[in-house]
Amino acid sequence: MEKMSRVSTALGSGGGAISGRTMFCHLDAPANAISVCRDASQVVVAGRNIFKIYGLEDEQFVEKLNLRVGRKPSLNFSCADVMWHQMEENLLATAATNGAVVTWNLGKPSRNKQDQLFTEHKRTVNKVCFHPSEVYMLLSGSQDGFMKCFDLRKKESVSTFSGQSESVRDVQFSMKEYFTFAASFENGNVQLWDIRRPDRYERMFTAHNGPVFCCDWHPDDRGWLATGGRDKMVKVWDMTTNRAKEIHCVQTIASVARVKWRPERKWHLATCSMMVDHNIYVWDVRRPFIPFATFEEHKDVTTGIAWRHQHDPYFLLSGSKDSTLYQHMFKDASRPVDKANPEGLCFGLFGDLAFAAKESLISSDVNRKPYPGGDRRYPIFFFKKPDLTEQFAHVSSALSVFETGLESGRMDWFAKTARLYLLSGKPFAELCDHNAKVAKELNRPQVSTTWTMVRIMFSDPANLNHSLSSKLGTLPLMNSFSMKDMGAGMCPDSRLDRSKSEGRSDAVHLEPGNSHISNNDENEETEGSDGQAEYVFGDAELDDDDLYSVEHDNPAEEHEYTLPQEAFPLRHEILDNPSAPEPLQQDKADSPHVSGNEAEVACLTPIESCSLISASQPLFTPHLPASFFCPVVRQMLRYYAEQGDVQMAVSVLIVLGERIRKEIDDLTQEHWYMSYIDLLQRFELWNVSNEVIKLSTCSAITCLNQTSTTLHVNCSNCKRPMSNKGWVCDRCHQCASVCAVCHHVVKGLFVWCQGCSHGGHLEHMMNWLKSSPHCPAGCGHLCEYT
Repeated sequence: MEKMSRVSTALGSGGGAISGRTMFCHLDAPANAISVCRDASQVVVAGRNIFKIYGLEDEQFVEKLNLRVGRKPSLNFSCADVMWHQMEENLLATAATNGAVVTWNLGKPSRNKQDQLFTEHKRTVNKVCFHPSEVYMLLSGSQDGFMKCFDLRKKESVSTFSGQSESVRDVQFSMKEYFTFAASFENGNVQLWDIRRPDRYERMFTAHNGPVFCCDWHPDDRGWLATGGRDKMVKVWDMTTNRAKEIHCVQTIASVARVKWRPERKWHLATCSMMVDHNIYVWDVRRPFIPFATFEEHKDVTTGIAWRHQHDPYFLLSGSKDSTLYQHMFKDASRPVDKANPEGLCFGLFGDLAFAAKESLISSDVNRKPYPGGDRRYPIFFFKKPDLTEQFAHVSSALSVFETGLESGRMDWFAKTARLYLLSGKPFAELCDHNAKVAKELNRPQVSTTWTMVRIMFSDPANLNHSLSSKLGTLPLMNSFSMKDMGAGMCPDSRLDRSKSEGRSDAVHLEPGNSHISNNDENEETEGSDGQAEYVFGDAELDDDDLYSVEHDNPAEEHEYTLPQEAFPLRHEILDNPSAPEPLQQDKADSPHVSGNEAEVACLTPIESCSLISASQPLFTPHLPASFFCPVVRQMLRYYAEQGDVQMAVSVLIVLGERIRKEIDDLTQEHWYMSYIDLLQRFELWNVSNEVIKLSTCSAITCLNQTSTTLHVNCSNCKRPMSNKGWVCDRCHQCASVCAVCHHVVKGLFVWCQGCSHGGHLEHMMNWLKSSPHCPAGCGHLCEYT
């Protein structure tokens, strides 16, 4: 390192004001990271198969030096990250994919510029960071969960910081606090450390729902820290308060891989994504819903971004997986706000609708009342004329609010339905009946009917017949009685046993008042036929004996009457054949009571059997296969989803399972599941949400509750990681999790305070904190259970 201070910059430096244009150059391989030297004249590009330095000239990039030298380049040249020291212009550091941290001295006269090699990390190093004012201090963060601080004058690390978590994704020294650095982790936490205290972090807070991929300290404001995560959000935290306070939140369209504050602009920051989205966005955190500027040149994922100079906001450099290196001029960026629709629409929590639009688009409505806070005009007088290119276009808009009644927007039915629905654990028919009953009780008749129809369509025929026949006694059968349906089980040569018909007092009673057919208690097979005959009366079934069983109310009264022309519902147009009915009507008029034997002869002559009773074998099976109904059910599910009732769509999808799964593509199923799970979580129905995830038929959903299931336990005495062998620490031989209230080992549910790390049995801690806010261990910390 002594050579470094004596040797001048090996690659030269450009002087004067920064100038240039939007330009690019092709690289030999995809870039993983870039970094700019202090005087903004050169940029280093590092990747798995590239490690070069380019000069930044007015019209083009010029390759200055290739740092990958030797016949067999080692894995030390394969870089996940690179940083150029901002104090010492000849010093570079790289994070190698094999776990090595390498420093490079550009002042070396030899071709190989490698200076120091540190191999203390066990897994890939994700990030390296130089101290902004200390020449020899280097910090690294690795996939193994450790951060190490190196003094470049020594051969090994000075201190090791354990995040007690999964991998470290980013480390950044504070620009204003000399001893402070921030680290972001895959479990969603951000930790603040003091380099003088490697045993314990100063502060920790959960920043994102999922991994935090990047962080960046504001160059001007002492306490502002920007973080970006897989949850597609960029959050700005105020670290000057006792607890980290979120002051801004930007919602992007993809996971955030890099975030960099824009120089000389307090509210602006640049972001890029690690997948899906190839663009680079510059955001104004005060207006987080639309980017301030967009750079759309890259054809693949952007992997590294850097502002060319720490005091110049107009030049942005970027490297990408499409093997290009770009310099973007800010004046050439596209402005999404110029293409955005000048209208806004939003629903309130209780169903109120707000609509905002540019005043010039809304016709003047005299009756419209101005909404408080709706007209936001900007002041007319400015002390200093603002730069229009650095501001959003100011538009005066009008806001209309349409209010709804409190009752019409209530969603109580959704939560009740979610809690009461049964999706598994019982036979299919019982699940459908239960859910239909729930929907009916909540005054949702259409949903209830749908469940009933699903049961009828997909139930096992034996179960369906049994459930229907059990309800037969309460049904008025004559309304759905059809001679056509009855014919499925009748044969021309079938005969009733005479002794049975004479011994029983059953006869067909044709009085108008008796329009119901009684149901015998006994179920007997038809004698004289090969098997049991089957008659279908609408939705119910009857045996042969039941067909002829009618009660005699008053056998003594007999009077003449003609047979009604519409005793049975007509299924086809009656043919003009008067010769057949006339003798029948005369016989009926003479003797209203027809015995069983006479009915047999009268009804089974060839002419009558054609018109009243179908005597042929059944043309179709009595039950349709379940696959016949799948297209109808698919349309029904899509209908409910389009109406916004994803609860019904997902519930039927789960209950039907494999019967319907193949009918609907996986992408649509995933969309329905995600929508329903999001609604359940908004209503804090965590158990129902987890059950839906567990029962889902979509593999992309099933894995949702299997992420971040690793729990790292440290000994409460010596602070060392615990092995998975038991409850006693291997090093200090003390019980790791001892209840602070009862002082016994906690082997079940354990709760602890994130402030002081003391805890114990859940019930003991809850009861303690009801009466006292102080920690039961006596450390003096004010614990809080929420």
